[in-house]
Amino acid sequence: MIKLAVILPAAGTGSRMRSETPKPFLRLKGATILEHTIRNFLRVEGLVQIVIATSNKWKSQAQGIAARYKSENLDVDVVEGGSERQFSIHHALQSLNDDVNMVAVHDAVRPFITTSLVELCCTEARDHGGAIVAVPAKDTIKRVDTKGFIQETPKRSTIWQAQTPQIFQRPLLEKAYKKAIAEDYFGTDDASLVERIGGKVRVIAGDRRNLKITFPIDLRVAEMILEEGTFDVPQ
Repeated sequence: MIKLAVILPAAGTGSRMRSETPKPFLRLKGATILEHTIRNFLRVEGLVQIVIATSNKWKSQAQGIAARYKSENLDVDVVEGGSERQFSIHHALQSLNDDVNMVAVHDAVRPFITTSLVELCCTEARDHGGAIVAVPAKDTIKRVDTKGFIQETPKRSTIWQAQTPQIFQRPLLEKAYKKAIAEDYFGTDDASLVERIGGKVRVIAGDRRNLKITFPIDLRVAEMILEEGTFDVPQ
């Protein structure tokens, strides 16, 4: 039986949004982005724990949000994040409940993930070790050298843009993080750490609405998605 924990790294700053407020705590149609994100996991079958990793400065606000969603069947915890995303997730892994056997890592500022995609990704991870949500690259990709000259044009049909969630069997993800931390290795995402130790990671075709809110234009797009009525505003 799947017992899923979701780790939400939420320790980033709001610099690229030109805001003093970290992106997860910016408001979007009446609720913080973090709340929108949390709500989209609440109906996932097998969910038993959510861990929010945030900065010490915003820890009390995160705890207030966590308290709204904690229930008899769901633990919602807050841990202090690290100076890098990888450290934040490593801290969160230390606080998982004993019964958790699957772990999802999801950007706190991707508020439009769907329950069906999470559950499909979780099933594939259970069967194969790991699975991530991704979308096919729309643009032609160029590999360039340090001087800016094109070295290669990879075949676009083989190129995918990774999103989150990225879901793994707990022992596999813990092993990957333990090795990365011990060897001072930084990956670009969680899957890269698992790939590094030989783990299998399946790619699941995702949804382009599952955007990561990074720049002001992304916030405007998010508002438009909510105005379409596809996603509900958390109460």
